Amino acid sequence: MLDKLRTFFLDRGGAPGDGERHTPDELHLAAAALLVEAACMDHDFGPEERETIERLLAERFEMPADEARQLVETAEREVAESVEVFSFVRTVKNRFSHEERVEMVEMLWQVVYADGELHDYEANLLRRLTALIHVTDQEGGAARKRALAKLGLEG
Repeated sequence: MLDKLRTFFLDRGGAPGDGERHTPDELHLAAAALLVEAACMDHDFGPEERETIERLLAERFEMPADEARQLVETAEREVAESVEVFSFVRTVKNRFSHEERVEMVEMLWQVVYADGELHDYEANLLRRLTALIHVTDQEGGAARKRALAKLGLEG
């Protein structure tokens, strides 16, 4: 019984149990959940942020737009029902390559700037997430600059 519980909790975003790996769907959901969490930090998950997340997920994971939309809806439910996002952070940290984690930070910056302004809570979350997924401050800063450039905003 204890082994089953340990395996369940480890497989919910921690280290893989008994050689198991997370499915692409779990990775996609973890990424989407972090993007949704970032969009919700200013308590205004607007259409610009939603469209940005759907576009980024469709491009990054090469999925049709309707699939990306469903993924965002699922991520919204998961974030609303979750008391913390660290299981999603752990999945990204453990399962994404370093380059993918840097790309994830850039995606997060694009989401928080999608409405044209950066809220203090969003900036704080991005700083914490960048560190938690083991992306350096320099890489995070460069990702922020790339995101601003893609959005046509001044940094």
